[in-house]
Amino acid sequence: MDGVFVSEEADARKPQTRHFALATACCGTVLGDGGWMVGDNPVNGIGGGRSAGLHTIWIGNGSFWPPDVPGPDHTVPHACAAIDLLLLYSADHARTTA
Repeated sequence: MDGVFVSEEADARKPQTRHFALATACCGTVLGDGGWMVGDNPVNGIGGGRSAGLHTIWIGNGSFWPPDVPGPDHTVPHACAAIDLLLLYSADHARTTA
C-alpha cells in the first residue's frame, strides 16, 4: 500500500476531482500519472474516478450497472477479482516497459 486517504479528514469528497488528487498525492503521485479507482459506487467512485482521468474497476457484488451511467473500464464480482486484475495489469506493464 502506497498511502491511505480518508475523505472525512479532507475538504473533498467523491466524486470531486480534488478528492482523487489528494488521494493520489498520499501515494506520492499526481492524477496526470494515471492510476486506478476501484469501487462499488457507480456515480461517486467510478464516475468520479473516470472524471479525474483514472482507469476504473467496478466491484459489482451481484448488482447491476445503472443503464443511465457511463460504464467502468472493467467489472468484477468481488474485491479479490479486482486485486487479481490490478496484478495482471501491473505484470503486463512491467513486461512492456522492461
